[in-house]
Amino acid sequence: MTTTLPIELERSSPVPLYFQVAQAFEKAILDGHLKPGDRFENELALAKRLNLSRPTTRRAIQELVDKGMLVRKRGVGTQVVQAPVHRPVELTSLFDDLARAGQEPATKVLDYAIGPASDEIATHLNLPAGSDVLMVRRLRSSGGQPLALMTNHLPAALAPDQDELEAAGLYQALRSRGVHIRLARQRIGAKAADREEARLLDEKPKAPLLVMSRTAFDDSGRIVEYGNHAYRASRYFFETTLVDR
Repeated sequence: MTTTLPIELERSSPVPLYFQVAQAFEKAILDGHLKPGDRFENELALAKRLNLSRPTTRRAIQELVDKGMLVRKRGVGTQVVQAPVHRPVELTSLFDDLARAGQEPATKVLDYAIGPASDEIATHLNLPAGSDVLMVRRLRSSGGQPLALMTNHLPAALAPDQDELEAAGLYQALRSRGVHIRLARQRIGAKAADREEARLLDEKPKAPLLVMSRTAFDDSGRIVEYGNHAYRASRYFFETTLVDR
């Protein structure tokens, strides 16, 4: 069944009509009025209903496809998919952010090992060379769709159980041990997905991924975690607020 969304266009506005249409549908998807799996109006019907040209409606639909909010399926038509995850650049965990947004986070632990740290990891954690650390690699999903690959290292004394990491987020597990993250340094960049990343994240090889490395500190200034994460660029973006000083 196709869901029809009432849209009012400001034809005298300097904002292009295709963008007004795309923004209206984007808001409806983010607000939950259009849900994953809902059929989307076809281009011709939408153009007729809104009294727009087909190129205008085609561009509006493509805008939503490019943002990962709609998908075209042969023999099915255009459907709404899971809304992209947008996160403020703040000191929070992905699991907590997804849970607060009602996006049904789930975690699969791919690797879990405690052993001597390499020189590089020991340096990142400010530990003596050869100290025991936990290395855990997880696949985080949202609404049943893979979203992020996360590799984290932390001192063995703080290591949560594997079952605990599949049931909740890392920072939640640390809080349960009396560890409170107070400060973090992070770097955000981009890369092309390798074959394994593409397979796990349901992307094509060389698809764009957002990447982030983070070093987290507790109340005493001790480094408690170092991580490298890769996110699907089609399903995830960071959001910042800029202020003129």
